[in-house]
Amino acid sequence: MVGLVGAVPVSYAEASGSSVTFVPASYTIPATTTATTATGEDGATSTAAEAVTAAAAAVTAAQAVTSDIAASGLDIGVAETTVDTADLQQAADRLEIGIDHLPDALLPDVTDNVTDLVTATNQQVASLRGSLDAAIAAEAQRQAEEKARQEAEARAKAEAEAKAAEAAESSSSSGSSSGRSASAPSVPIPSGNGNGDNSPSGAQAFAYSQFAGRGWGDDQFGCLVALWNKESGWNYQAYNRSSGAYGIPQALPGSKMGSAGADWQTNAATQVLWGLGYIQGRYGTPCGAWGHSQSTGWY
Repeated sequence: MVGLVGAVPVSYAEASGSSVTFVPASYTIPATTTATTATGEDGATSTAAEAVTAAAAAVTAAQAVTSDIAASGLDIGVAETTVDTADLQQAADRLEIGIDHLPDALLPDVTDNVTDLVTATNQQVASLRGSLDAAIAAEAQRQAEEKARQEAEARAKAEAEAKAAEAAESSSSSGSSSGRSASAPSVPIPSGNGNGDNSPSGAQAFAYSQFAGRGWGDDQFGCLVALWNKESGWNYQAYNRSSGAYGIPQALPGSKMGSAGADWQTNAATQVLWGLGYIQGRYGTPCGAWGHSQSTGWY
């Protein structure tokens, strides 16, 4: 059988002659095929490297937005203010190692996994960043509105104080020029100091005992009696339901008198001390306050 397989008929050899050519039993990969395969491998590696870089950037962005939210101290309207990047970091680490060690066929799948995690992380970061930006804008608007409100209140207060000072100056000038004619009718000068006596006469006696220390003469006492007769009848429990004013001097609110003593609600002397201080500070004298009350209806 071997002889048959290896033999060539004489007639085929003679017919072929020297024109017979033998082809070697070997195979060479075409140059074009080699180039294409190398390009595919380089592309997968490059894509994987880009995914690793994108993962690092996404982790940095997640850390930054978490830090910015904490630093702002604002309520951004969402319960979860952090981005969990543990899965992304692990996947990126595996891919970075796999670039040099994974079989070429597995590299694209690992790359796609990292890319998907990068996309999800970036979406979370963008959402949190948007919520933070909105909260910052809202806080800036609130602060601007509060500043405008405070400035408006300050202007209104300054205008009111200027008008009050002008009225007080006018009233004081009028009271000074009219002398005793601006005073209320003369009243008896009380004896004793009235301290501890909450009755009208006791309160008046205590008030008069404070005149010398304030540099006021007896001529001012009638003005004070008339003023507080009009305001409260010298009743230490007098309460104006419409305005909320309280006590002998009708302080508004009554708690202002706490600066003269904690017992301002129950002690006529404490109320008188506060009222005399108010009159002296704003009008100079009881007659100045009485003159203003006569012209405006209040003091």
